[in-house]
Amino acid sequence: MELTPSQTIGPFFRVCWAEDSARLADSQVAGEKIQLRCRVLDGEGTPVSDAMIEIWQADSTGAYNRPGFRGFGRACTNQDGACTFETIKPGRVAGEGGVLQAPHVSVNLFARGLLKQLVTRIYFAGEPANQEDTVLTLAPEGRRDTLLAHPCSGDPGVWDFEIRLASESETVFFDV
Repeated sequence: MELTPSQTIGPFFRVCWAEDSARLADSQVAGEKIQLRCRVLDGEGTPVSDAMIEIWQADSTGAYNRPGFRGFGRACTNQDGACTFETIKPGRVAGEGGVLQAPHVSVNLFARGLLKQLVTRIYFAGEPANQEDTVLTLAPEGRRDTLLAHPCSGDPGVWDFEIRLASESETVFFDV
């Protein structure tokens, strides 16, 4: 079989569509309702207005894809490089060897100029379980903050997360 070169997405092909898949949980699903605001910036701090973010997460009990909660969302960034997911704060899930992981959201980022998606995680600042999470602790201590969503002051239930594609404060991405 002959290999062919990879192709990047955009700006000529926008990978987004009108379907609303940024709402992961129905209103009756138990758990702390949150808005997760994500913003994608390039190496110069300019918003990336044509990226697509996919997230996967567990519900508040650590279960995936239950009635009223699909655990998967997809949203495109706007002119400010931002998108918002309506969901619930995830619970802890078992990782390798049954060790509980800190609450987190798995992220795939697709954007122009990328030959393959970037993979990262969102953890929640102030979460006590972060100190013992086996994946989070793989990141150098001085870079772990790039994986943390922070509560929005004055706006309860809203968490902000920046994805920086390059620079000294580049988000930690995982090679999977």
